Amino acid sequence: MILPIRAYGDPVLKKMAQDIEPGHTGLKQLIADMFETMYAANGVGLAAPQIGQSVRLFIVDASPFAEDEDGKPTKDTHLKDFKKVFINPYIVEEEGEEWPFEEGCLSIPNIREEVFRKPKIVLQYQDEKFREFEEEFDGFAARVIQHEHDHLDGILFTDHLPPLRRRLLNGKLRDITRGNTDAKYKMRFPPVK
Repeated sequence: MILPIRAYGDPVLKKMAQDIEPGHTGLKQLIADMFETMYAANGVGLAAPQIGQSVRLFIVDASPFAEDEDGKPTKDTHLKDFKKVFINPYIVEEEGEEWPFEEGCLSIPNIREEVFRKPKIVLQYQDEKFREFEEEFDGFAARVIQHEHDHLDGILFTDHLPPLRRRLLNGKLRDITRGNTDAKYKMRFPPVK
């Protein structure tokens, strides 16, 4: 089922998400719904808080980064099959010189900004069967993971921007909160105060 994506300004996006215990009710369906929702919105990652669930879960399918705009393979062909579920993920290490990339977010439609992130991370996580992993990721895979992991800590990509750039975006962000957006996917906006 396609779920509405929570828009910028929804309090769930600023909360610290809680760990998931084995036997979590409806987890398999939640994961399936998240993939369906992400694909319907043309995303490459989706965190549970973005659909209103304050739990430590995100999904990724970075296969779009394996091809350029013309459909030709990029140097990141290993991303072609990079489709994963991350439960209770925690970044234990980040290394390397930060590099810029223009990021966007399904909760903040039609805004893209350059964000600096480390190129390599080590992540501890569990899969959908609660098997434990500690794995190293780099390049675009690391970036997508860092972006989604931020959601679990109540951080949005706009929080990484310099203060002046954030101030310049205030009007656009306020419009999104109020529902003034032309997002091509289902969204849920915070109640107007």
